[in-house]
Order: sequence, then C-alpha cells, then structure tokens
Amino acid sequence: MMQRIIVFGLLAFSVWACHPVKKVQSIEKAISKKDTAQTVVVTETPKVDSAAIVKEIMEKVMKHSINFNTFNAKIKVDYEGPEESQHVTAYLSMIKDSIIYVKLALPPYGVVANILVTPDSVILIKLKGGKSIQYRSIAYLQEVTQIPFDFSTLQNLIIGNPVFLDSNVVSYKSGNKQLLVLMVGNMFKHLVTLDNTDFRVLHSKLDDVDIQRNRTCDITFSNYQPVDTFLFATFRQISVAEKSKLDIFLDFKEFSFNEPLKYIFSVHKNYKVK
Repeated sequence: MMQRIIVFGLLAFSVWACHPVKKVQSIEKAISKKDTAQTVVVTETPKVDSAAIVKEIMEKVMKHSINFNTFNAKIKVDYEGPEESQHVTAYLSMIKDSIIYVKLALPPYGVVANILVTPDSVILIKLKGGKSIQYRSIAYLQEVTQIPFDFSTLQNLIIGNPVFLDSNVVSYKSGNKQLLVLMVGNMFKHLVTLDNTDFRVLHSKLDDVDIQRNRTCDITFSNYQPVDTFLFATFRQISVAEKSKLDIFLDFKEFSFNEPLKYIFSVHKNYKVK
C-alpha cells in the first residue's frame, strides 16, 4: 500500500515502537476505513519533444542531491491517524550505502527499540516488555510496501533526496519561482515541485497509475538549512491516503554530516528470536 512507503520507509522505526505488532495492526486498522483522499488530477500533455530540455532538468535535480559519507540525526517524529496519534524520538546514524542504525525512544520509557538496516537485511530489536529480536532480509521492505523498495531508496528518503524519479517526463511548467515536472513510471505518476533557482525539492506528489487503487502520497520539504555546498530540509510533512489518511511529521532537531557515528549498537545473541 502507498501508505507503507512512508510508514516503513521514512518511519520504519516509529512502527516498531514499544508494541511493534500493535502498531502495525493499528495502522492497518486505520487504513481499512474510507476517508476522503485529496488527489491532484494532472492533465497529461504529449511527451516532451525536447530531449535536451528534459535532460537539463534531470541533470540539475541530480546535481543538487545530497552526497555524504556519514549522517547523524535526532528526529522528533509525530504521526496522526483517524484513531491514534504517536510522538516518538528517533536517534539515527548512517553510513552511506552500508548501514542504518536507529534508536527509538518513547517517553517516559526511554529507548524502547533498535533497528538495524543493511543492504541485505533488516534487524528489529525490542528492548521493553520482553526483549526479542527479528531477522529479516532486505526483501522484507518490498514485501511490506509492495513496491520496488531497497536500501538505497530508504537512504534517500531519510536524507531528503528525491526518489522514484523517472526519465519519462511527460510535461513540465517553469515559472518565476517554481518548476513543476511530471513523470510517469510503471507504478506512479510523480509530480515534483522544484525551486527554480537552486532546484531544491519543495513538494513531491505520488499517485498510483492504477486509478482504481486511489493511492496518493504528498511530501512537503521545508525549513532548509545550508550545509557545506548543499541545502538540507529539517522539516517534512508526509500525508498518505488510500482508504483513510495518515499524516506524518519529521522535525530534525539535530543533524550532522561526515562526522563519527553517534548512535551505533550491537546485536545481543541472548535475545529471544521471533
């Protein structure tokens, strides 16, 4: 489901809070109820004729993607569904193309879960209410989301780089301040709004190509801060909807690039395997 792109992608750590199974069930229960999903209908124009213009747009977008070696962050995570809201803090460290560590803290209990993701595997460690550990292959991400989802996509979602870009640009519109680019892939129509001066991503809109499914996802990037030669969005709002709506907010309270990892941990062998 489209909502799981965000819940398990950007917020895998929030799903696996102190009651992992309960959280998954609550999300599934929430999305089982019909809600009004605001879907942007984009009238497609014929495929852009100028290959040079399309190539230039894509090159500028990719040129402004964030490149890094390591990343640390303290993130305030809030999500609001039809029946439940949750507020947690995630402590995250990442080595590019290698490993992602997440410590999940839930007041007043402190750190309640750890998550470790590599290009090949996902390890979920429950620290409260009976210590346990789950081992999954990286294919588990795709099984849960039902989309082509891998470590690289998750990494880009966390950093704030654009995802699901497609070379099939069917239309674009350039204004004084913004550039709108519509791409159509095998699974999604992706409308990206870019700043027309520095090409940072302002908004990303994903709609399912299959109109019968009515899946939609909005991601808004804001509060950009300069870091070396690039800009980093410190606040993001994500709204996902199919039968009901889920709003997710990421507020990066602390972050650093290319510094030693702050939140690493080891996997204890004496934990109960589930």
